[in-house]
Amino acid sequence: MSDPLLNNSAASAAVDTIAAVSTPPGRGGIGIVRLSGPESTTIAEQLVRLRGPLEHARARFAEVLDPTADEDDTQSRIDEAVVTFFAAPNSYTAEDLVEIASHGSPVVLDLLLRQALTLGARLAEPGEFTQRAFIAGKIDLTQAEAVRDLIDAQTLAQARLAASQMGGALSARVMPSKHALLELIALLEAGIDFAEDDVSVAPEREIQRRIGAIRPPLTELEATFTHGRVLHDGLTLAIVGRPNAGKSSVFNALVERDRAIVTAIPGTTRDTVSERIALGGIPLELVDTAGLREAVDEAERLGIVRSRQALADAAIVLVVIDASEIGPAGHLHEEDRTILNSLEGRSALIAWNKCDLLDPDTEDTLAAGIESSEPALLAHVDLPVIPTSAVTGQGIAELREAILKLATGGAAAEPGMLTSLRHHRAVTQAIEGLDAASAAATNNIPHEMVLLDLYRALWALDSLTGQTTPDDVLNLIFSTFCIGK
Repeated sequence: MSDPLLNNSAASAAVDTIAAVSTPPGRGGIGIVRLSGPESTTIAEQLVRLRGPLEHARARFAEVLDPTADEDDTQSRIDEAVVTFFAAPNSYTAEDLVEIASHGSPVVLDLLLRQALTLGARLAEPGEFTQRAFIAGKIDLTQAEAVRDLIDAQTLAQARLAASQMGGALSARVMPSKHALLELIALLEAGIDFAEDDVSVAPEREIQRRIGAIRPPLTELEATFTHGRVLHDGLTLAIVGRPNAGKSSVFNALVERDRAIVTAIPGTTRDTVSERIALGGIPLELVDTAGLREAVDEAERLGIVRSRQALADAAIVLVVIDASEIGPAGHLHEEDRTILNSLEGRSALIAWNKCDLLDPDTEDTLAAGIESSEPALLAHVDLPVIPTSAVTGQGIAELREAILKLATGGAAAEPGMLTSLRHHRAVTQAIEGLDAASAAATNNIPHEMVLLDLYRALWALDSLTGQTTPDDVLNLIFSTFCIGK
């Protein structure tokens, strides 16, 4: 006999009923089996013994039954559950939808799901509940993607951004430009279709004026991608420097716990150590690396190779320099200078560490060098410099602020930001279409050709919200969801 959990046919989503466990795998206080489709209530009524008829948006107490027991067996109850019914079209999927919330026993949830499949439902594919909501017009594609982003959120800032997208913030931001673009297309189409009826065709200056009004909001939206992508995906920061500069101490101070081993012996860190933190709502992976110098043995050599790889892969580099080794003349060690010179064009910053060990003369020299960017001290490297002490905590808060500013470019999060490459590509393609139309109008190209570029811009905006997105793109997007959502 075949396993019903493996018989996931590609039946039409318009007529069949789907079922899935909608809570994470494992044991928990509550587990939910969700059904959506025309047979949802019929199947649910056979899975449990209800204490009252199902009503829209009303919860009903029920008993989960043992399907192998006799109907008259008073011991046939396995569990208690709360069943909630949402009638079409007033449900998440716009179909009849039933949620059975039992205790979170994997055994009970598996029993309910298998019985539902036996009674005629099929196992939902990843993201199929949300896909049905999208197809029914309950949400657009950006809102559907935001559902996944909210589930995957690692920080509160990510959750806030996903929630605003679920509320249609990105769609609302695009819609005025789209409406203005449609009006321009309609104007040109009317001029072409009814030219023989003396309907005036828009002059070139009117086309340019309208494109000039449509383009700026899209340009502003496109500019949010740098910050939005960082907030959505996070960044990697590599902490590098000479041995015993205090890299691991700074790492522990940023992590706020003793994650890396710290000793006074140079070369203690032989391998990279990583830890994830949230900084201003941005997921940041900190990587503590082995000290960069000429290796004294094979183990250290391998550690330095990994350090250089982490340095190459990191989006941001934090160079830790031992300020206590900078003499009154303010000269850097040659190895520090080499590291700094290798970072030209990179997003990086400097932590002058161990400032608590400085004598007054050296501290004054250091402060003067930082203020004036004295070449002998900073080696012509134009990077933010933060005096720190991982022991006393001096400068650690300022270091966090400097890292956050470098990561975001100083921009603040805003509603309707672009957070994915697909969104960014759609907006840039729309801008390219507008620019091409503007150039065509300037060169007195026939309006039929101008319209081709304007339609290209319109299709790009449509693909953002899903009106013209190909099926293969939709399938790829929803396949990244978890089953049951």
